[in-house]
Amino acid sequence: MAVYIDRPIWPGHGRMWSHLVSDESFDELHAFAARLGVPRRAFERDHYDLPAERYDDAVRAGAVQVGSKELLRRLTAAGLRRPKRRPPPQPQP
Repeated sequence: MAVYIDRPIWPGHGRMWSHLVSDESFDELHAFAARLGVPRRAFERDHYDLPAERYDDAVRAGAVQVGSKELLRRLTAAGLRRPKRRPPPQPQP
């Protein structure tokens, strides 16, 4: 039950970005991001995109620093991976 962050090595929109994920649930991830003041619009399928200048804030708040491959491994092992080619699961009635 942790939130993980990789180094800000992902370029986009003139900035570098990190990915923030949970190994427990999206609820845990959304709550963590809300405590950081990260807007919900930064959530993309299974992770939050976090700009490089917010990396240290996330680590101070308790995000565990891991490499990108380890982050993906933990996300997949938790059953929370939502690749682009697969639509997100629909809520059960």
